[in-house]
Amino acid sequence: MTERRGRPRSFDRDAALRCAVEVFWGRGYTATSVSDLTEAMGITPPSLYTAFGSKRALFLEAVDRYQETEGAAVTAPLTEGGGARATVAAVLSAAADAYGDPAHPPGCLVITAAANCGPDEADVQEDLRRRRAETTAALARCIAAGQEAGDVSAAADPRSVAVYYSAVIQGMSQQACDGASRAELHAVADTAMAAWPSG
Repeated sequence: MTERRGRPRSFDRDAALRCAVEVFWGRGYTATSVSDLTEAMGITPPSLYTAFGSKRALFLEAVDRYQETEGAAVTAPLTEGGGARATVAAVLSAAADAYGDPAHPPGCLVITAAANCGPDEADVQEDLRRRRAETTAALARCIAAGQEAGDVSAAADPRSVAVYYSAVIQGMSQQACDGASRAELHAVADTAMAAWPSG
C-alpha cells in the first residue's frame, strides 16, 4: 500500500517565521495585519493559516523563536552561574547590546510587542506578561543565591531588587525604541549597577 503524502509547502516555514518575528518586533502585535505578514513572509493568507493556524498562533510562535535567538542573549547570563552582581551586570550589558543593535528592530519584542493591545487581545498581553515575570523570577532567584554567598546585602529583599532591575531592563527597551544608542544604554546599565545592594 502506497503511503499518501500531503502536498509539500511551497515556502520555507523557518524563513517565513523569521520574517514574522521581524514584523511583529518592528510594528507590535495589534498594528501588524495579516497582509503585512504575508507580504513580508512571501506567502498567501491561506498558506499562513495552513502553516500557523492564525495571526495569534503565529505571534506566539514568533515570540518563542525570538526568545530562542536574539532574546536569549539577554537572559543567558542567568543560567551560566557566577556571582549575583556579575550576573545581573551581564544581563544589563547584554540588554544594552541587543536592544541597541541596528541590525534588527530596537528594544525587546517581549516588552514592546503588545503595549497597545485591546481587551479582545488580553490573552496575548497575558502571555507576554508571563514571560516577563519568568525573567523577574529568575533574577530574584539569582539575587537570593547571592545573599547566601554574601554577594548581596542580607537586608535586601530579593523580589524587590529583581523588580527594580526588571524595570531597568524594560526602560532600556523603551529608550532603545526612542533612539537611544548602545553607549547610552550601557550608561543606564552602569548607573543601575551603582544601586546594587552589596553584601
